[in-house]
Amino acid sequence: MLLQIKNLHAQINGKEILRGVNLEVKAGEVHAIMGPNGTGKSTLASVIAGREVFEVTAGEVLYNGKNLLEMPVEQRAREGIFLGFQYPVEIPGVSITNFMRTALNEVRKYHGQEPLSGAAFLARMEEKKKLVEIQSKLTNRSVNEGFSGGEKKKNEIFQMAMLEPQLAILDETDSGLDIDALRIVANGVNALRSKDNAIIVITHYQRLLDYIVPDIVHVLFDGKIVKTGGKELALELEGKGYDWIRKELETR
Repeated sequence: MLLQIKNLHAQINGKEILRGVNLEVKAGEVHAIMGPNGTGKSTLASVIAGREVFEVTAGEVLYNGKNLLEMPVEQRAREGIFLGFQYPVEIPGVSITNFMRTALNEVRKYHGQEPLSGAAFLARMEEKKKLVEIQSKLTNRSVNEGFSGGEKKKNEIFQMAMLEPQLAILDETDSGLDIDALRIVANGVNALRSKDNAIIVITHYQRLLDYIVPDIVHVLFDGKIVKTGGKELALELEGKGYDWIRKELETR
């Protein structure tokens, strides 16, 4: 099992957000987590990635059998966990090329591999840029500085392609994207799917799942996963809305 989450509780500033999340993700799978605003989707992504603003109060998270909650955020990244942000941050003064070379070689060093030569790194960059139709002029600029929303999301998927994480978590990657940018981003994600990795897609809407077709769909509601099904569950949510889930829970 790649990722196992058992009875996970987490809070921020004393307010409980996650209230007993259970989730299992195997290599080769794509999971979609859906739910209305404020139900804990981004909190779950942040806790897996190791953002320290959230306090885990109960439960466990295992990644490849290791206790993920004991790892600092840097180690989680080196172990192969990638978080694509809903609102990617800008890093003025740091070029994408230098940023990616440093990040990639840190991961390689952690796994006992030699750093990539300049030529090998540039060849890898050229290969991965094609996945997300990213232009060379973007990679020469500072990370996300002055980028449009679509450019930032393309850059996130480009970083994912460069790092080849074993577990990628995409937090509302479709937010603010037009149809063309959505297609490009989704094509990049689909090209990176393999039997050895897993992807968790967090979204409100079915439209992203028309492009990135999930194996399993979960509904996160009031801090818990309350419903799990196949890709048809997303279509059902699109048709019925989240009030359907609320009413169903009230009758249990």
